[in-house]
Amino acid sequence: MRTTAAVLLAGVLLALAASPAAAPRSSAALRIDHVADGDTVDLTNGAKIRLVQIDTPEVYFSPECYGKQASAITKRLLPPGTGVRLAVEPATDRVDEYGRLLRYVIRARDGLNVNVYLVRVGAAAPYFYDGRRGRYAALLDRLTRRARARHLGLWGACPGTPYAPDRGVATGPAR
Repeated sequence: MRTTAAVLLAGVLLALAASPAAAPRSSAALRIDHVADGDTVDLTNGAKIRLVQIDTPEVYFSPECYGKQASAITKRLLPPGTGVRLAVEPATDRVDEYGRLLRYVIRARDGLNVNVYLVRVGAAAPYFYDGRRGRYAALLDRLTRRARARHLGLWGACPGTPYAPDRGVATGPAR
């Protein structure tokens, strides 16, 4: 009797999990329009997003070492049309001085936190604006130290780049 009830319950739960009503719902379908640079993306709804708690080398105005590569990595991770979720960092402002939303960008299809991934592969460094360390600060610091030790990304391509998480990354002129 217990076995029959357990099988019946499992069947009901499986049916509920497969039904559209059980699927997680998001308030709006957010999609990437384009990547502006390594740490800035534009959404199809017109919102501009600055990836919070990280900094990538510049590609415009005063191009920096590894800027083009960091931008290319972000473009590979978030091609146009990619579905994303945004997460607020409570330790920081919600909007920067340029009107961009400050957010973690999470790829919808697999849950990849793009901000964290860029630091892990050495395409970005932590940037704790005004010293405000957010929920991933310890992880970002640990991943940066590992990427530096392994000479990954900007840490290998731009020798002498200082690790200064309260000032952002400064890799020097593009090469």
